[in-house]
Amino acid sequence: MARVRYIGAEPVTVPELGDRRIEPDELVEVPDERYDGYVCQTGAWESVEEPKPDEPAPKKTTAAKAASSSKEG
Repeated sequence: MARVRYIGAEPVTVPELGDRRIEPDELVEVPDERYDGYVCQTGAWESVEEPKPDEPAPKKTTAAKAASSSKEG
């Protein structure tokens, strides 16, 4: 999960975070896929820790494809 800091002047309630009350200068963990929705509000939120890049999934090879590739050589 990514982390942002609330930099607004007054406490706010964030429905997306379960109606949690966020105080000024508080660090908050947000879902990676919603990170941009927070940091684009430059008057209210600042980035602390960006989402970690997804690790590439290993390539899957079917048994039939692997067998045909080994016979070609």
